[in-house]
Amino acid sequence: MTYTNNYLERIESLRRLLDEADAIIVGAGAGLSSAAGIQYSGPEFERTFKPWIERYGITDLYTSSFYPFETQEELWAYWAMHVWFARYRPDAMPLYRQLYDLLKDRNCFVITTNVDGQFEKAGFDPDRIFATQGDYGLFQPKTGRPGITWSNREWVDQVLPMIKDYRIPSDMVPRVPGTDDEVAMNLRCDNTFVEDERWHVQDGRYYDFVEENKYGKLLLLEFGVGFNTPVIIRFPFERMAAQLKHTTLVRFNSEEQQSYTPDLTRMIGFREDIGQVLSDTLTNQKDR
Repeated sequence: MTYTNNYLERIESLRRLLDEADAIIVGAGAGLSSAAGIQYSGPEFERTFKPWIERYGITDLYTSSFYPFETQEELWAYWAMHVWFARYRPDAMPLYRQLYDLLKDRNCFVITTNVDGQFEKAGFDPDRIFATQGDYGLFQPKTGRPGITWSNREWVDQVLPMIKDYRIPSDMVPRVPGTDDEVAMNLRCDNTFVEDERWHVQDGRYYDFVEENKYGKLLLLEFGVGFNTPVIIRFPFERMAAQLKHTTLVRFNSEEQQSYTPDLTRMIGFREDIGQVLSDTLTNQKDR
């Protein structure tokens, strides 16, 4: 690992890597959205979901996703609130805008396990974003068949004003278009997760981007990726940095900087606040 306690030296190294890179891959996990201020628990969650907390005892958005609501009307009233709170309510967070400002004129691709749509909101090209684990903004068939997804934005906007006594009207419970089949959120939780045509297109684009750029100066920027799903971003990034001689990994992680890949020497670690690092890097570039 290339690491120095001298913060300014690491900032200068990051700036140089950005300037020299032929291509950049951004890998983003939950830690990036958390650092950006998107919280699944805490005061804002408690204010917004106070009635649900009092009635059902839910404590955060993640665990409440598995709550065994007794009726479909209750289940989808909750999910309408959940999706609005996490996907449609927030604008692009300042941290994501900072990242976009840093990379907007560069040859880059994003792979993320986040499902909140923040990269697209911030201005990143949707055709260069591969959201591997789904999107809060999409429905899919509950069974996973047929393998289609569709936007839930219109449905959320319609049903939010209809929620009464923790329920939505029965005729507003979402169904697969043209059928009476049940739906689910397009979030990877089991083998019914739908990898639709768009998912496979983006998977192919990501693969092609790596193949086209792996022998040039490739910069891997890894933000807030832990060990929940390390096989998607963390471990592949380490392998690329270890095996491709012109590739460098920059890991932004306040707690989990360690690497388990042998011979990984081209790596810089930042435990500092991501927003501060991006701000200092942008300032450094503008001053040159």
